[in-house]
Amino acid sequence: MTEILILAGRYLLFTAMAGDLLVSLFLSLFYKGYSSLKMSISALGNPSSPVRIPFNIWMLIEGVLFLLALPAVYSKFHPVSGIVTVLLISFIAVFAVGACIFTCFFSVNESKDVVTVQSKIHGMGSVTGFMLFLFVPVLVAILSFKDGDKTTGVIAIVSFVLSLAFFSLFVMSDKDEFKDTVIANEGLWQRLNLVFMYLPLAIAAVRFL
Repeated sequence: MTEILILAGRYLLFTAMAGDLLVSLFLSLFYKGYSSLKMSISALGNPSSPVRIPFNIWMLIEGVLFLLALPAVYSKFHPVSGIVTVLLISFIAVFAVGACIFTCFFSVNESKDVVTVQSKIHGMGSVTGFMLFLFVPVLVAILSFKDGDKTTGVIAIVSFVLSLAFFSLFVMSDKDEFKDTVIANEGLWQRLNLVFMYLPLAIAAVRFL
């Protein structure tokens, strides 16, 4: 029964993480004027977006998939370290709710100059979710080293450094002093940040069974 739970969790995690990147790229094809390099993923759900409904539905599904995968993550890693595992599933849960499910119900506006209650709630949830998930690779590294999996541990540490660098570029991208520079590629940095935040968890999922 435990093996079935872990196997199901593996596929739920893969679907959520891969979908986060692939679904946004697919939907961007139907949004004239949207740039995956220049614009954030959440901009696909703004009130004037032609793909707002499918994007918001997907964000809800993604958040639920992450939450449904948590029992498998707990079952796999709890014997290694209970405290670190609780932190891991807590960070994933906050990301699932704040950066995914909140995005479904509280959208940003096409222009960042327009600030509403919804965009503020979205911003708080998204920033909190991303800030916590940023440390998921560190937790995966700790658990991997404790479990004797040095390869995954090293990859997780490298991924953390890269994701932190891309997250910093993402935060800097909308600053006026970086306008019309390569740093202004907000969408690119966000997507690369996600790739390296997700990578250690994806590798750990492969090794679940």
